[in-house]
Amino acid sequence: MTLASLRAGQRLRGVLPGQPVTLVGVTTLDDALVEIFFRDDSGRTGERMITDADAGKLELVTELGNAPAFDGDPDEFRLAAEALRIKYAALYDPMAAVNSSDVDPLPHQIRAVYEELLPRIPLRFLLADDPGAGKTIMAGLYLKELVLRADCERALIVAPGGLVEQWREELSQKFDLSFEIFNRLMVDDAQGRNVFAEHPFLIARMDQLSRSDDLIEQLSDVTWDAVVVDEAHRMSAHYSSWAGQVDETKRFRLGRLLAETAHNFLLMTATPHAGKEEDFQLFMSLLDRDRFEGQFRAGVHRTDTRGLMRRMVKEDLLTFEGKPLFPERRAYTVEYDLSDPERELYELVTSYVRTEMGRAERLAQAGDKKRGNNVGFALTVLQRRLASSPEAILRSLERRQARLETRLREWQRATDAARYTSSMTATIDEWSTGRVALDFEDSTGSTPSFDPDLFDDLDEEVAEEERAQFEARVDEVVDLATAAASIGELRAEIAILEDLIRVARRVRILDDDKKWVQLRTILDEQLLVHDDSGEPRKIIIFTEHKDTLDYLRQKITTQLGRPESVITIHGGTRREDRKAAREKFTYDHTTVVLLATDAAGEGLNLQRAHLMVNYDLPWNPNRIEQRFGRIHRIGQREVCHLWNMVAKDTREGDVFTRLLSKIDQMSIAYNGNLFNVLGDADAFQEKSLRELLIEAIRYGDEPERKAELDRVIDASVSHGLDAMVAERALHPEMYSSLNLEEIRGRMEKARERRLQPGYIAAFFIPAFERLGGRIRRREKGRYEITRVPQRIIDTARRLNRWAPVSERYERVTFETAHVRPEHQTQAALLAPGHALLQAVIELTIEDLGPVLKRGTVFVDRREQQSDQTALLYAVEQRIQNATPDADTVSHHFDYPVLDTAGTVTLASAPPYLDYDAPQADEAAAIATVLADEWVKSDHERSIRAWAYRDGLAPRMDELGARIAVEVNRTRVQVKDRLLAEINHWDREHNRLEALERGGTIGRVRAETALQRSRQLDERLDRRLRALDESTQLVALPAVVRGSALVVPSQQLSSEGKDAAPHTFARETEMVERRAVEAALAAERALGRSPREMPRNNPGYDIQSFDPEGRIHYIEVKGRIAGSDTFTITTNEVTFAQTQGDRHRLALVRVSPEGAEHDTLRYVLDAFTHIEPSVTTRSYNEDWRDYWDRGDVPR
Repeated sequence: MTLASLRAGQRLRGVLPGQPVTLVGVTTLDDALVEIFFRDDSGRTGERMITDADAGKLELVTELGNAPAFDGDPDEFRLAAEALRIKYAALYDPMAAVNSSDVDPLPHQIRAVYEELLPRIPLRFLLADDPGAGKTIMAGLYLKELVLRADCERALIVAPGGLVEQWREELSQKFDLSFEIFNRLMVDDAQGRNVFAEHPFLIARMDQLSRSDDLIEQLSDVTWDAVVVDEAHRMSAHYSSWAGQVDETKRFRLGRLLAETAHNFLLMTATPHAGKEEDFQLFMSLLDRDRFEGQFRAGVHRTDTRGLMRRMVKEDLLTFEGKPLFPERRAYTVEYDLSDPERELYELVTSYVRTEMGRAERLAQAGDKKRGNNVGFALTVLQRRLASSPEAILRSLERRQARLETRLREWQRATDAARYTSSMTATIDEWSTGRVALDFEDSTGSTPSFDPDLFDDLDEEVAEEERAQFEARVDEVVDLATAAASIGELRAEIAILEDLIRVARRVRILDDDKKWVQLRTILDEQLLVHDDSGEPRKIIIFTEHKDTLDYLRQKITTQLGRPESVITIHGGTRREDRKAAREKFTYDHTTVVLLATDAAGEGLNLQRAHLMVNYDLPWNPNRIEQRFGRIHRIGQREVCHLWNMVAKDTREGDVFTRLLSKIDQMSIAYNGNLFNVLGDADAFQEKSLRELLIEAIRYGDEPERKAELDRVIDASVSHGLDAMVAERALHPEMYSSLNLEEIRGRMEKARERRLQPGYIAAFFIPAFERLGGRIRRREKGRYEITRVPQRIIDTARRLNRWAPVSERYERVTFETAHVRPEHQTQAALLAPGHALLQAVIELTIEDLGPVLKRGTVFVDRREQQSDQTALLYAVEQRIQNATPDADTVSHHFDYPVLDTAGTVTLASAPPYLDYDAPQADEAAAIATVLADEWVKSDHERSIRAWAYRDGLAPRMDELGARIAVEVNRTRVQVKDRLLAEINHWDREHNRLEALERGGTIGRVRAETALQRSRQLDERLDRRLRALDESTQLVALPAVVRGSALVVPSQQLSSEGKDAAPHTFARETEMVERRAVEAALAAERALGRSPREMPRNNPGYDIQSFDPEGRIHYIEVKGRIAGSDTFTITTNEVTFAQTQGDRHRLALVRVSPEGAEHDTLRYVLDAFTHIEPSVTTRSYNEDWRDYWDRGDVPR
């Protein structure tokens, strides 16, 4: 080509590598230089300077105004068209992730992904559904959709250490998403390069990232298409002063960094609210700093999380049938009396704890807060071990005595060596404070400072990589921390411990453990009974202490008489052993008891059991709910039972008895319809449960204090429930309810455009064989691949080096039902997203893609064919917003058909699958059709105009209305919040300025307050401009990816050719009409509402709605009585297989005696024996065989 020949509308090769572009404009700068403006097939635009030499390298593909040549091979066209459709699966199939994953999502999960997450671009969202609601499934579906839509090439999942393996397994097994678990070896292998840039799909441990300055620095230099944070409530922060200073944890700083570097940012937690509104809003600022700027002030700020958060509670979760998703659950309080020796031990230890707590409090008041906190914590743990078991308290007392005696000897040696007495107290202080600490934030190896917030981890789930370390440090505190300030005090405390140990040993030897007696009774009553299926019942027992776990294992093993009956998981259990234990408990019928500590509870999903015992009650009420959630979750079909064990007439036992009794009363008042009576964090706002328990231990003997404790407990439970109910009423946007009809409608609408499994199989097998691959059928629905050509392997590596393709596959399948059949090898699921399928698709498009633009000729030989020539187009449509990132907010792929009258119809399934290639003796008639002026004209402009008018414009109106609602709400909230903060700092500036004029200088200067106000004003202006940009939508020009000429066979017969082979049926229009009327009448008689589809609708003839809103698809075949065969197209077969039990083949035997003598039968699963192929258009089937398989309509 030359510069002079370049003009707008041309399609050229050579401008961009590997793809043609369309010239939009040409500007001549001089005789030897022009500037061109172009658009590629994805809608992206660009510009280039072109010289004469450059022009000589360009190739003209088509000229605007020229119709396609329609000279491509029909089979190649069909194969390339299917490759394109499957590549852009998410543009055609509105729920492609659901249909290409090994999951069966529930209504609330469908709504979360397709109504809450995907429509928000870019995403900033908190998914806060109850424990057990399947949030991992929702995140997996979301990520799979982003990948299929080509919107995610880099993703990071951040989770507690104990969950990373579970995340990788679920994403791999259920969604075929290959993620790596981040480790230090990756950093070493990167050799100075950014490790996060090297690995596009990662799962990382939250604390591993947050505690490494080097990793944080590298994270700040990369961006992510999507970041998901599990257990996100750990990214907490607190306001530390009136001036709005924030005490940020390293986890919170990690969250803020990820929020800045992620295009889509999803937080997930079942406990988003920790009880303090200001801390909750600070947590929400990770999603939107402007909406939650500044410290919350009641009466000034408000809480509105609409558009940022969804919370669904278990009570509201339903199946598609409208039944409760979670079964009933029952909790029992098992009270027991201590034996006389146990009572003596309890009183002695409690007296010791109370005395030492008083001394610890005095230490703190005297200024040694760190040491006082250490001692208080140690005594608290001792008291909890006392309540746990005789074994736990005995071992703890023995370890504490031994460590204090060692300390005493070392201190005495130091004293003799130094020969001084003036600093004895300082030496003791050093021992009790300098060598004991629990600050996990410090990884330098130096003595860390004390962080009291970390004591909360005693009642929270601790990350797996920290469990053993955490428990060891707890033991160290318990063994070493002492309030003794002199050698005499230390000796006196050791003597007390010796007395306590003597009593504890006597209790242990007597073996009269009343708590164990109660547990033994529960085991006898429950484990001797089998389920209805004949399987033995299984039970989970939670304890807080490893010593108690070992003690119970010995006891229960002895009682059951089989060591294999009991399995344990605790903080020191290795990750692989945890997984093995879980598998054994789930699948081995001989293992009926799982003993676990709280440290091991994280990530355990144990629906196999429906019985649970809290042998030790946690001091955090939310942990009771979290424990119960291990068995009371999706997949549980049995009524769940929980036994809480409480010692009568003990200080902490009285608190728990009162609490559990009040919870039971509240549950009865709501007919058991509120599972989490305490709410998320609404209860115990006056005092925490831990504070109440400590107060009971110290002062529970005083009647006034006991009465006050009862009042606080009653008020706390009532407040938690009232606040939860009120919050649901006031904030329905947080506590969402399910509109089942709406979700069913969305699912039904999506069914028609499902791609798999039939369509995938029909494409893959011939496409794979064309590339030299070898595949053969094995068991039903399963295949063996014996050879994958090197070209496919290399292409897969080029597309994604992290998802390699194997040289052979023992088994593959296209249907999730055949992935893991019983007693057979697991098969790889070939669905959109799988590396092998993607490589075959890319090579097919690379080899055959030009055929789509050249076009081809198809012959429509269907029984219900159109009566005129038509043009079939594959059209891609895209809508973007006007933000700097130009986010795609809508992307669709459609198959419009244009007839000679100018009418455009939209096919629900690609009709080219039903069309034939012209036969050799039809060539002359085809040539006549191609010579027609209408066929020779370029209709692409008409199709693009249709795409805008009937596709893009209505979608823009719909999207614009939805986006406007979201943006307007956000705009109001941002303005309210930032203006309130601006006014606050303006007032502070005036106040501080007045003080400074009077000579008073505070911690915050007036100039600082003024600067804050100005910064916020600039932020407000920037945010409002950004919000305005997000409402501006732009429809990119529709891109025609291919076209074909479709000629009805009856038109060719008018040229003197026989219409069809003689074996085809002898239907007339009257026969077809009577058959459809018979099927419509049968559907009405069944109580359904049928709707007849257009005459040439591909796939089915009738769409029928049942009373529940489900759609049934009926393909009607009518034959005059005595006919031997009928014809079914590939598209009809594939569509039927895709719809499963929603599809019926209606066979109507049309009687010569009249319509009243016609007979009708329905055939279910009519075509499961047929393997569709993209190279086969139709099947000539035996009428009698299908008629014999049929039955009355149902």
